[in-house]
Amino acid sequence: MKILKKRVAVNGTKVRKTNWKKYIIMVLALLFGGACGYFMAMYADVAAGQDGSQAGFLVLLLLSLYVAVCLQIVIHEAGHLVFGLLTGYHFVSFRIANFMWIRENGRLRFRRQSIAGTGGQCLMSPPDPTGDGSFPVVLYNLGGPLMNLVTGLVCLAGFWLLRREKGLLPAFLLMMAAAGVLFALINGIPIHSQMVDNDGYNALSLGKNPAAMRALWIQLKMNEQMAEGLRLCDMPEEWFVLPSEEEMKNSMTAALAVFACNRLMDEQRFEEANDLMKDLLKKNTAIPGLHRALLNCDRIYCELVRGNGREAAGRLLNENQKKMMKAMKTYLSVIRTEFTYALLAERDAAKAEKLQQRFEKSAKTWPYPGDVQSERELLECAERIKEIGARNSGSGE
Repeated sequence: MKILKKRVAVNGTKVRKTNWKKYIIMVLALLFGGACGYFMAMYADVAAGQDGSQAGFLVLLLLSLYVAVCLQIVIHEAGHLVFGLLTGYHFVSFRIANFMWIRENGRLRFRRQSIAGTGGQCLMSPPDPTGDGSFPVVLYNLGGPLMNLVTGLVCLAGFWLLRREKGLLPAFLLMMAAAGVLFALINGIPIHSQMVDNDGYNALSLGKNPAAMRALWIQLKMNEQMAEGLRLCDMPEEWFVLPSEEEMKNSMTAALAVFACNRLMDEQRFEEANDLMKDLLKKNTAIPGLHRALLNCDRIYCELVRGNGREAAGRLLNENQKKMMKAMKTYLSVIRTEFTYALLAERDAAKAEKLQQRFEKSAKTWPYPGDVQSERELLECAERIKEIGARNSGSGE
């Protein structure tokens, strides 16, 4: 197994530093899998000794493990919800996998959204900050891991009491305990990831960084207004002021720069948006990999609609970008860019039509109406450019 490392400077010389936290998470995941495999085999042998139904009981154990993991995901997000409500937050949305319940105009509605790298998400509207700009963040962020830990320990106690009993219940309680403790550790131990930072890292960094705390407040308020149907171009301009280069070293603060790019896209200021995204992507910032991929996606669109054609956009659409876009194939902005590439670069009208149908299918369950309106306008912009190009080509002939 390769230990993850990163370079740091010591006396002007770069050396490699082991990222032990990520290594510990990998070991914990392996231990969890090994422990579950061991106890499954043990309980399956017990079942075989009783009535010879080892295979059937093993299938039930596998299903129990799946259910235990799913339940701990729900418990994790419920922890964020409960501790958020206890500290003055208000409910906005609750997502498990790609199933999402969101508050729209005071009513709870079902929508669909999937975010790469996450099994669920609970988003809430934060309380107003105090005079020094602070508001409660630790319990909201750590509520998920805490709830996993509590339920894991309760299930472990239940298993201990029932360990001599026959049947599926003791095994299920043990799996719930193992999954709960694993979730608590991998989300509670502060980990900075290329895709998204975990709860422990956010809680730790927010408490030490007023700028990051303000950035979280703004992002949660943005999400609340998006749920109410507002577009980024309708929100307060001061929310989109670019952070300083020092502040961009924190992923929470760096996300504000991403939203500044998104606002320029919403306003169809493609030249400015492309220049800003290009500048951000070449700098050493803490912008997460998920946001970087989406910025690259928007850059491809900008290059196409600005008339730079297939060559410039194709350089951005490398294999890694294609892989990321495939993982985010239900995102409206990804579908919009694929549609524009098919229409303006590949000149494949049939492919573009299929992508437009996929866009409309995703738009029906997309949680943010303002996003749908904005992205549809960008689709229409690409179509107009195609029509103008066709007319100019016809007149030239």
